Amino acid sequence: MEHRPVLAGATVDLLAPALEDGGVFVDATLGRAGHAVAVLSRAPRASLVGIDRDPDALEESEQALAPFGDRVTLVRGRFAELASLLERLGAAPVRGVLFDLGVSSPQLDDPGRGFSFRSDGPLDMRMDPAQPASAEDVVNRYSEGDLARVIGRLGEERFARRIAKAIVGARPVGGTSALAELVKDAIPAATRRTGGHPARRTFQALRLEVNREIDELAAALPQAIEALEPGGRVVAISYHSLEDRLVKRRFVEESRGCTCPPDFPVCTCGAEARVRILVKRPVRPPEAEQASNPRSASAKLRAAERLATGVSHGPG
Repeated sequence: MEHRPVLAGATVDLLAPALEDGGVFVDATLGRAGHAVAVLSRAPRASLVGIDRDPDALEESEQALAPFGDRVTLVRGRFAELASLLERLGAAPVRGVLFDLGVSSPQLDDPGRGFSFRSDGPLDMRMDPAQPASAEDVVNRYSEGDLARVIGRLGEERFARRIAKAIVGARPVGGTSALAELVKDAIPAATRRTGGHPARRTFQALRLEVNREIDELAAALPQAIEALEPGGRVVAISYHSLEDRLVKRRFVEESRGCTCPPDFPVCTCGAEARVRILVKRPVRPPEAEQASNPRSASAKLRAAERLATGVSHGPG
């Protein structure tokens, strides 16, 4: 399936005002550069720092971004390293940051990457092929208890224990098709008939575990907010409830400011709101986009704008 950037229109509409007078736009999950191309086209005075840990994505995005010439800087790295990468590049002022989380269509559609339960491939799932740990290590080496916790927490799979027991009992599991079949057989037949492919949640959990995606996001969000100058904006598109809750919680915490009791005459806590939340409810893809790109159906977009310091919103 051709890779289509999800919620591209909403993303550009939210980021372009902050980049109208130029500045650095950081695409922290560059992928195939669909969002980056759209943002640079709308904001002709902006420059791009594109970050990705997948060398294939960087190679393809370099071609897509070639028309923008020296406005583009690409770097291989993890978005949890955002602050150090920007410092090394001397990239400033940062006026926009984008996180488009999850896995891209080219990654899903390549059986050799091992992300999909729909085609046979190795148990890999690494976004960075150079990292040592793969899905094979999780599937064939984790204890049954640890495996059940991963599938239950990251996949929100209610049959995690049954699935983990089936996997451990069938070791060594040799590939994605064998794993998908094990998961399917471990789930009660009545449940298998609803809710999509029965292996979807388990594969999602394994991918998140292999790439430490939740930990990476938790580390990256405060760095993104810190990097922005006042008026700069951060946009995050998530496809998993754990990711969305993490983004929502961070934005809410950063927007609170004063925590003093409301009957205090003056603020004594000194806390300052650092962002303004731009969308009260997460933006979802319109029905037409979901119909043309079914993989967008679970997407939720949240956005915030960096405030100047000294915004405490104290009591009274």
